[in-house]
Amino acid sequence: MYAIIETGGKQVKVEEGQTIYIEKLNAEVGETVTFDKVLFVGGDQVKVGSPLVEGATVTAKVEKQGRQKKIIVFKYKAKKNQRKKQGHRQPYTKVVIEKINA
Repeated sequence: MYAIIETGGKQVKVEEGQTIYIEKLNAEVGETVTFDKVLFVGGDQVKVGSPLVEGATVTAKVEKQGRQKKIIVFKYKAKKNQRKKQGHRQPYTKVVIEKINA
């Protein structure tokens, strides 16, 4: 059984036991998080939401809070001596999907 959930403005396909990296959540390590924005549930019986599946939830456990590798944003205008260098590290939350309730 799998589900498509919406979190952090993105849609993610999840299965039980799967580990995923998502946008940062305000939750402590070891805490249980419930996603109630379930768009689709697949498996033996398919349930498609319009836009959400009624009564469907996905339960996950927070495994880690972290930040991704640094990316460099470098902007410049040719022949104008105009340069701007900026770094960015995106925060993430690593979660393990425990149960899909459909």
